[in-house]
Amino acid sequence: MIPAAARPMSPLEWLLLLFLSLLWGGSFFFIKIAVAELPPFTLVLCRVALAALALQLVVRASGRRMPGSHRAWAAFAVMGLLNNVVPFSLIGWSQTHIASGLASILNATTPLWTVVLAHFLTRDERMQAGKLTGVAVGFLGVAVMIGPQALAGLGTGVLAQLAILVATLSYACSSVFGRRLRDLNPLVAAAGQLAATTAMMLPLALVFDRPWQLAAPGPATWAAVVALALLSTALAYVLFFRILGQAGATNVQLVTFLIPVTALLLGTLLLGERLEPRHYLGMVLIGVGLAAIDGRLWHRLRQARYRGQEP
Repeated sequence: MIPAAARPMSPLEWLLLLFLSLLWGGSFFFIKIAVAELPPFTLVLCRVALAALALQLVVRASGRRMPGSHRAWAAFAVMGLLNNVVPFSLIGWSQTHIASGLASILNATTPLWTVVLAHFLTRDERMQAGKLTGVAVGFLGVAVMIGPQALAGLGTGVLAQLAILVATLSYACSSVFGRRLRDLNPLVAAAGQLAATTAMMLPLALVFDRPWQLAAPGPATWAAVVALALLSTALAYVLFFRILGQAGATNVQLVTFLIPVTALLLGTLLLGERLEPRHYLGMVLIGVGLAAIDGRLWHRLRQARYRGQEP
């Protein structure tokens, strides 16, 4: 059997990755609305608690059972810390200080961290020249597509920018660690991770945010929280664990390249926004980067070249 990370992703896995980018691309929009009235820890708590409750109900309705071993819940806790508590809190706080465009560019460094960590911490996801080149080209595509105006804030809000980078490193660590959960059903893995995250976020929100002292949020904020929880968290993590188990840590984090693309296309289709030349160039670069990481196209080109050289 070929290890997941040693083979190109299947069309279904690419489709799931694209759908995941839609779900997570919307999270930046929902967070921007919600942080206007909810502090970061409280927002994360609402997000993961509602998502955890929804998934627990789905697990029960599907006839599955959550694992009862201490080892499984310890793994859920580590995964929740790396994949939710640290990045969600840092990204939520940083978006109160920097623009979402700059946050998206910095967030696109996640595959870079993942390629490096996977090389040293796994046996079947080694760093290869084609993969590393593809990640670099994909990151360049994100920067070009979002545009130089987002980089104008690079000299201000340094702590907020560092927070995003720490969040991306935490995401990379979670992808590598999450390989340990690949034998679990994706629904169970997502539900366990979010339940553990809720338990960790509750004391943080109570101590630092004191939510009982906050003014009641408006309908728009609650709508953003519900969408963030059910779509960008509960459903998204079920897809995340399925892709992680089938395609590996590096491939699942390629979603950060697709998030700006899907957000831009949604704006064009639903809001009547116009595409500029840099958008097309950025998407082309991202496409080239993903093709290089996938490796299938280059493999076929090498085969054609060798056949052409045969006497």
